[in-house]
Amino acid sequence: MTKSLRFPALCLVFFSLALALFSCAAIAEETRQSATGEDPSGLRVMTFNIRYNNPKDGADAWPNRIDMVADRIRQSADVVGLQEARQEQIQDLAGRLDEYQWFGVGRDDGQQGGEFCPIFYRADRLKLLETKVAWLSETPDVPGSKSWDAAITRLMTMVKFRDQKSGGVFWMINTHFDHRGPQSRIESAKIIRTTAQQFAADYPVVVTGDFNCLPDSRPYQIITDDDDASLLADARTITQTPHRGPDSTWSGFREVEDGRRIDFIFVTSDVQVRRHVTFGDQVGGRFPSDHLPVVAAIRFAPR
Repeated sequence: MTKSLRFPALCLVFFSLALALFSCAAIAEETRQSATGEDPSGLRVMTFNIRYNNPKDGADAWPNRIDMVADRIRQSADVVGLQEARQEQIQDLAGRLDEYQWFGVGRDDGQQGGEFCPIFYRADRLKLLETKVAWLSETPDVPGSKSWDAAITRLMTMVKFRDQKSGGVFWMINTHFDHRGPQSRIESAKIIRTTAQQFAADYPVVVTGDFNCLPDSRPYQIITDDDDASLLADARTITQTPHRGPDSTWSGFREVEDGRRIDFIFVTSDVQVRRHVTFGDQVGGRFPSDHLPVVAAIRFAPR
């Protein structure tokens, strides 16, 4: 009796394993399609606050998250604006993402000091044409400067790219607003908007970042000014297909808190958003960061 049952039981085990593998593959394919918009020529733009390297984070400390962060970038982004990246974290990612190159400077001194807002990009997809850096202060050309009620020095990284698939040229701005100073966030929003307006005279513009403010806040309203909606729009509000993922970009490493959407991708009116996704998935019960990565699959409309 025992022998006669062994073969069917073994078959059941193998069938269950095959079903699990098939399900994982299906989920992976759905994730890929969600991020690309099922459009081979679409450009996948990501914003991702990767949380600075803090040993006090325990099980969520950077050494335990490096591979999760690198995998998410590789799977879902042609170009990504990172926030809170320190020099050692950038080197860790660069060592795992051979197909990417990057540009950025440390906010403390314009070189290696402090956190970066680097932009990583696939070298086989995008060609870097020009770079700029400015500080979110009353003296934007002075490295390490800060103004108003900012608790910490803040900057923006700007890169001009050519998309080698479509031939389109665009500017990308990546930033991280202050977490404490409300006036600093308002003034920073004005700087971002003015800069985008200057670039938009000639090229499409994409803005990524952790803005430390909600959609009903004054900084958000300045960036997406209803009086001139043709300049910048929240990619989520103009996506051609329904948004996928949580209504939040914050987890604090524990759980996704509804309504905490503080990481955004903004685009000018000559950028079409095919899909918009916020990834809230975990690996082994852990989040890659305390923020969730956001991806917009875009195409450039004729000017």
